[in-house]
Formats: sequence, structure tokens, C-alpha cells
Amino acid sequence: MLYKSLAKPLLFKMDPEQAHHLIIGGLSGVGKVRPVPSGLRVMYGVRETPDLAVDMFGCHFPTPVGLAAGLDKNGQAVTGFSSIGFGFMEVGTVTPLAQTGNEQPRLFRLPPDEALVNRMGFNNLGAEAMAGELARLQERRIPVAVNIGKNKTTPNEEAHLDYEKCIQALYNYADLFVVNISSPNTPDLRNLQHGNELKELLAAVMSEMNRQQEKHGGASKSVLVKIAPDVNDQELEYMVSTIAASGVSGIIATNTTISREGLSHQHAKETGGLSGKPLRERSTEIIRQVYRQTEGKLPIIGSGGIFTSEDAYEKIKAGASLVEIYTALIYEGPEVNRRIHAGLRELLRKDGYHHISEAVGAEHR
Repeated sequence: MLYKSLAKPLLFKMDPEQAHHLIIGGLSGVGKVRPVPSGLRVMYGVRETPDLAVDMFGCHFPTPVGLAAGLDKNGQAVTGFSSIGFGFMEVGTVTPLAQTGNEQPRLFRLPPDEALVNRMGFNNLGAEAMAGELARLQERRIPVAVNIGKNKTTPNEEAHLDYEKCIQALYNYADLFVVNISSPNTPDLRNLQHGNELKELLAAVMSEMNRQQEKHGGASKSVLVKIAPDVNDQELEYMVSTIAASGVSGIIATNTTISREGLSHQHAKETGGLSGKPLRERSTEIIRQVYRQTEGKLPIIGSGGIFTSEDAYEKIKAGASLVEIYTALIYEGPEVNRRIHAGLRELLRKDGYHHISEAVGAEHR
């Protein structure tokens, strides 16, 4: 409980973005000092167990719980995060060119709701800088998914060019790619989820992936699409049909929400994407609908409001093969990974399952 008793009180007295940079800077620094990652693994690491290890998307996931995009925007702290119990992680969102993002303040805590609101706006150092960070990694213990987006000044009709540039710069360094078309903090980005724009964008992405695979050789790399929770049933059905027909390997459900239903904190009035516990039910419902529509044939990574093993298991039974956390790490600290892992093992045993794959989509059977 070191985090909750010592670190969290200090961090929560700081400006949220300053605390964020302190954590990323610290994990980036310790990752470069050889004995420290081993020490972190002793304190917070999660031992791989046969019942929860997953092989999917051409990768081996030692645990099914990953880190969602947004914390390590530039791929600077992969060694640190891979030492505190994550089974995989997303880095980014990265854009072709560096950009500063939206004006500060742009990150807000809602402690009574155990939530965050952010309107960061894809602040990052650019694709080439991330490529440099990932190239310098001495070892990679977990799969790294690169989350890619478009620059704010790029019009939607040229968005495909930005996604292609990110793939070109980072193809050699990503284990898989995530196409982000669902952040609420880049103007008009979510419009890429709808109509013919989605079909054309994914066609361009997959064509570029094929070009890079032919150029560099080796096994093809998977592409996933991250979708928003703020869609109606008809929009979701069209979106999922288009994604499934595009040839991508899976869906991440979901990104943050613009909904503020049921919130009590004053920061609920702030614009941006909401993450944390208030998102849990809606993201699970999206997973449920995607699994049902695709008949479980398109793998899903569940993200949104996971704080406990029960939360994770709910998403798995709804149809998720893997899950991600973000806000829980901020509120609960790195101990959360061991708790979720141990709890998932117990829940599987209680239901008579020998492997997590047996529980995926269980509520539909």
C-alpha cells in the first residue's frame, strides 16, 4: 500500500499534468538504470500463469491486463511500465508531426467519481521521436501497441496520409498498431468513424501495412481500431460492419466519453474525454454489442472503468479477450495489477474455467 499511503497523497496535491510528467519521467529514468526494473518487478510484477497468458494478434501476452494509450505518449517509459505487472501497453497517441496539444489546464481529477477528464489534444513529440525511443529499448518484455492519429491541422480528407506516415515511421518498432479515430479532443476526428470516411481510411491503413510488410518482410502485424462509446446502436452497427470488412484484426472498446451523466464533482463541467468508473457500464455494453454483431469472430480489447478483477471479468464475459486500464492506475497505484490478476484467477476457478479464453463471451452462451 505504499502508493496509497505515501505517493498518492503527494501526487494528488500537485497539478494533474505535472504529476503525470513526474511519473513518466520517473519511469523513463528508472528504466535506464539496469537494477531498478528488476526491483520494480519484485515489488509490483505479475508472474505469468498458464490460465491467463494469451496468444493473439501475433503476440504473446503474459497477462491479459494492459495499459491504455495516453499515459506514455512518446514511448519513453516502456521498460518502467513493463516492470509493474502489465501484460501489454499502448504508447501514444502519436501523430506524424510534433504538436503541443490544447491549452492548459487540460487534465482534471474527479476524486468522488474516481474519474478523470482530459482534453490533452494529442500532445506528443511526433512519430520520428517515438521511433527513436522504441529503437533504443534494450529489451521488450511485453507487446507494445502504437496508437496513431492525425495532426490537429490536417483536414479529414487528408487524414489517411497522417496515419500512413505514422505507420511508415514506426512499422519496425510496433508489435501492433491501433488506429485512433475516437478521441473527442481533436476537432472532427470522430467524424472519421462514420460514413465512407471510415471505409476509405481503413483501406488506406491496410494498404500501407501491406506495403510495409512487403518491404520489411516477416509476419504481418495486426491493426486494431479504437472506437468511441458515444454512438447510437445504428451508428455502432455500421461502424463495426465497416471495421470487420476492412481486414483489421480487432477492436478496442472504448475510448473516453463526452457524457457526464451521474457525476458529482465540479470538474464534470470541463470539456474533454471522461475516463474511469463512470465509463464502466457503457464500455461493457459496447463490447457486448460488438461481440454479438460479429458473433465473437473479431477480437475485442475491453477498456473503460476497470478498477477490480470483477470489472475486468465482466468485460471478458461480455466478449473481451484482453482488457486495459488507465484511470485505475492513477487512483489505485501499481498494486492494482496484482489484485486484478489474482482476482481473475479466482473468478475463473469459481466458474470452472481452465483458461481465460473459455470465459470470453460466456454471457452470450
